Amino acid sequence: MRTLGEAREVCDAYLPGLLSKLSDTPFLELEKPGNPGLELFKATGGPGVVIPTSYSGSGASPLEAVKITRAIAAAAPSLSVASTMHHFSVATIFTLADSLRSSGVEWALLEGIATQNLLVSSGFAEGNPGQGILSPTVGAVRRDGGIVVNGSKRPCSMSRSMDLLSASVSVPKDGGGSEVVMMLVPAKTEGISVHPFWASNVLGGAESDEVRMTDVFVDDRLLVPTEVGDRGELDELQTVGFMWFEMLITSCYLGMASALVERAFASKKLGQDLAAAMGVRLETATLLLEGIARQLMAGETDNAALTKTMIARYGAQDAIVEVAGRAVEALGGMAFISSPEIAYLVAAAQCVKFHPPSRASTARALAATFAGDVLRID
Repeated sequence: MRTLGEAREVCDAYLPGLLSKLSDTPFLELEKPGNPGLELFKATGGPGVVIPTSYSGSGASPLEAVKITRAIAAAAPSLSVASTMHHFSVATIFTLADSLRSSGVEWALLEGIATQNLLVSSGFAEGNPGQGILSPTVGAVRRDGGIVVNGSKRPCSMSRSMDLLSASVSVPKDGGGSEVVMMLVPAKTEGISVHPFWASNVLGGAESDEVRMTDVFVDDRLLVPTEVGDRGELDELQTVGFMWFEMLITSCYLGMASALVERAFASKKLGQDLAAAMGVRLETATLLLEGIARQLMAGETDNAALTKTMIARYGAQDAIVEVAGRAVEALGGMAFISSPEIAYLVAAAQCVKFHPPSRASTARALAATFAGDVLRID
């Protein structure tokens, strides 16, 4: 397929040799725990892909990041999900790099992400039913010079390969109530431990286990405050991160569906009508995700952009699930029975539905935005 081919070209330009090296390992081996995917990702410069060149990164744009993620997902779904958690975390950090520098975040850690190929995992609420990605799953108390954190994140992708952990934390305020801060800490910090959690074989190679934090001290210099406006709107830090996450995580499943459609096209069983219909649905999803990328590139990170992002995500999700089903049907029962890869891809593609915020949790909020209110992400 032409657009998948273009995505692979962009991936090869930024991560030379990654796709060819992934192809040297059997597909299903890349989906198991302990697979070489993340090491190959690091070896080809993956951690610095979306970091601006001014901070020693490769400087891939959001639009290019969509293509890179799609290409990786077609070859190694688990790696695409794991690397997405890294990319959205560092994209958030470096989009606001100047303000973070002035806020006191330890700059050596940020510089090391690109220059030392450090992997940053995400300890936000992603994966917890009923919670949005930005809601804290861990709490903290104030101590001299920092906070002490307790809690756990499960699942947490790249749990066993991460070099740094980013997470949202709920911290009590002196005058009552609480505030949410983002922390960035080395994975080897005392009190951080990893425990088995992920039981499914689908996307098992993403290392999505439990990360526990037990009396973890985090220096104030590694904390970034976040804010919510008077009408419930998110601040720039949260909005940028949210947009990157929705764009990239959905691009993972776009890549998985693309791999199925590519197999259907190669089977020579498709008539022109079905081929055209499948292509239209697949590229509808692509255009919607590229629309989020163009908003980020234009600096559109207000509440209106956030609303458009959620509309694009759900529209792309519907197209991905539909085209994955059509591709499997076109390939036929014998192909499904004889090829574990096909069964795996169609199962993995369904996971696009599970990432927050769920459609049910945002239905009321989206309906309110269509009537003129701001979008509130719980």
